[in-house]
Amino acid sequence: MGPAVKGNPLKIFVLLLVISYVVGEFFIPSYPLFNLLNLIGIMGLILCLALFFSSLNLFNSYKENPTPQSNTKRIIKTGIFAYCRNPMYLALTLFQFGIGIALSFLHISLMSFVTGIVLHLFVILKEEKYLRVKFGPKYETYLNNSRRWI
Repeated sequence: MGPAVKGNPLKIFVLLLVISYVVGEFFIPSYPLFNLLNLIGIMGLILCLALFFSSLNLFNSYKENPTPQSNTKRIIKTGIFAYCRNPMYLALTLFQFGIGIALSFLHISLMSFVTGIVLHLFVILKEEKYLRVKFGPKYETYLNNSRRWI
């Protein structure tokens, strides 16, 4: 058994990040009005959170552990997973891009491309190899019926 941590640190981090940003933007504004790009970034962040938590809820409903190091008992093919095999990684990458746009930090948005490449090379390809071995033709069918990212 691991440490007795209450709650999910990632959920807490994301929630507090969003709350701090909203409080800073609406109650302690550093500039008088939004520009369109900032608003698009904020809307993107909200969509990323919805994508991430809906994916996490599917993992929980199937009693699967979403950490990449864990064993899996089944392939989740419902909900967003019917269309995208990696919605949580997509959400995290787009979240980083959205943060950069919302805060007008171009370097954060550009780094999201690096994040996507690193996730692809060091996580997604290894997960797919593991799932091919574990589930065989069943997983190959899933690969042919869904997209890796978008």
